[in-house]
Amino acid sequence: MSRSAMTTTIRRRLASEIGRIDKQAPFRVALSYPSPYRAGMSSLGFLQIYKMIQAEPGMACERAFLPDDEGQGTSGAEGAPVTYEGLRPLSDFPVIALSVAYELELAGVVRLLELAGLPALREERDGRHPFVLAGGPLTFSNPLPLAVFADAILMGEADTLAVDVLRRLRDAPSREAALDELAGVPHVFVPSRHGAEMPPVAQCDNALLPAWSPIRAEETELSNMFLIEAERGCSRGCTYCVMRRSTNGGMRIVPKERLLELIPEDARRVGLVGAAVSDHPKIVEVVRTLAERGCEVGLSSLRPDRLTDEFVGALRLAGYKTLTTAMDGTSERVRETLERRARPRHLQRAAELARQHGMNRLKLYLMVGVPGETDADVDECVAFVTELSRIVPVALGIAPFCPKRNTPLHGARFAGIDVVNKRLDRLRRGLRGRADVRATSARWAWVEAVLAAGGEAEGRAVLQAVHAGGSFRDYERAFEKVQRPEPPRRQSLPLLAAG
Repeated sequence: MSRSAMTTTIRRRLASEIGRIDKQAPFRVALSYPSPYRAGMSSLGFLQIYKMIQAEPGMACERAFLPDDEGQGTSGAEGAPVTYEGLRPLSDFPVIALSVAYELELAGVVRLLELAGLPALREERDGRHPFVLAGGPLTFSNPLPLAVFADAILMGEADTLAVDVLRRLRDAPSREAALDELAGVPHVFVPSRHGAEMPPVAQCDNALLPAWSPIRAEETELSNMFLIEAERGCSRGCTYCVMRRSTNGGMRIVPKERLLELIPEDARRVGLVGAAVSDHPKIVEVVRTLAERGCEVGLSSLRPDRLTDEFVGALRLAGYKTLTTAMDGTSERVRETLERRARPRHLQRAAELARQHGMNRLKLYLMVGVPGETDADVDECVAFVTELSRIVPVALGIAPFCPKRNTPLHGARFAGIDVVNKRLDRLRRGLRGRADVRATSARWAWVEAVLAAGGEAEGRAVLQAVHAGGSFRDYERAFEKVQRPEPPRRQSLPLLAAG
C-alpha cells in the first residue's frame, strides 16, 4: 500500500470511530498490534491498555498496526507503518508497546518492526532505537520465542502493570538502566537479564474489573461492537487450556449491575467477553436486559451444559441466528481426558433448543489429534453429529490439538500433520451431506505447536522463515536447523496420556 493510500485509509477509519480519546502529552508511546487494524481493534486487551495509557497524566499513546497488505510489502518509506493518531513512524517513539495474542503473530512482530526500519532482534537494537515492550495473551503460556524480539515482556494481566512500567521507562536515564530496573519489577520478564527464567503472571486487582472498549470501530472483525468483560478467568479445569481454574485465581465475576451501567445507551451491538461467559450466574438476565434495550449481543463462549430454554430464548431475542458451543473432543472418552463437562445429552439438548427457537443451525467447535485419540473416536463423532443433524443443521469448526505450556497437557506431542489430515478426511467423508466441516490448517497448527513448546531458538527461526518468504516450507526449513525434539511433522509419534 502506498503512503497516500495508507493515509486515506487511516483517515477514513478514524472518522468512523466512536469514543476515541484524543490527547496530547509529553511522553508518547506507539501502542502497536502485529496484525492488521481489523484484528487489533477487535482485541479487548489491546483496547484496555490504550484506555489505561490515555488516563495516565503526562502520557499518551498512538495506535499502530501491521499494514493490511503487509504480506506483499517490504521495508522502506512506502510500506512503513505509521500511527493512526499522528501519522508518525514507529521509529519516532521512545517505546513501542506490542500486544501479542498467540504464537503465529510472531511473524507479524518481525514484519511490523522491520517495515518500520528497525532491527527485529533485540540484540541488534541500542539506545538509538525505541524500547520494545511486549505483553498480551501469549504471556500466559510461553513467550520465550518472543524474547528474541522484545526488550521486556509483561507477564499476564497488564491492566496497571503496563502504565507502571511505562513510567519507569520514561524516567530511566538510559536503556541499560531501564533494563536493570525492570528486571527487579515483579511479573516483568527481561530476557537480557533473566535468560529463560520467566516470572509468574500478574493478576489485576479485582476492583479494576471489568475491561471495556473505549472505542467502537466500524472496519473491524467485530464491527461497531462495544466489548466488555462479563468475567475474567475460568472455574473449570480443562487440561488443554491456559485459562483453567489454576490460572490467576480462577473465575472472577463482574456484577450484573456494574456491567449494565458501563454499557453505553447508544451501543447497538455488545460483546460480552471472557473465558467462561456463560458460567456467569446472571448471564441470562444480562442478555435479556440488553436485548430488551434493542441490542444485538454476542458472547465469546457458550458452554453446552449451561444452555437452557430461557438462555437460548434470550440469545435469540438478542439476535442469535446460529447457536455456537463447544463439543471439544471427538468422543465421550476423549472429552473425559480433557476434563470437559459437555455430555451427549447437553449437545443433543443444544440442538433441540436451536431448532425450538428458530435458529438456522448449531455450530460446534472441537479438536482433533488429542492425545490418545483413535479412528474409533472419530467414528463416534460421525455417528453422533449425524444424529444431531436430524434435529437441526450442524456445522463443525475444527482445530488440531496444540499442546501449550502451563497446562497439564504441555508435555504431549502434536499428533502429526498426516494424522490430523487423515482424521479430518475421515470426518468429512463420514459427514458428507450431513454437516458442514471446516478446519484450520494442520500445517500451521504444527508451526504453532513448535513455537508453543519452543524458546529463543524457535524465535530466531521465525525471523529466518519470514525473511525467506514466510511460507510453511520456509518454517519447516528454519525449524530443521533448531537442534531439539520437535512435534512430529508427518507421522505420529507416541502420545502422552492426559493428566
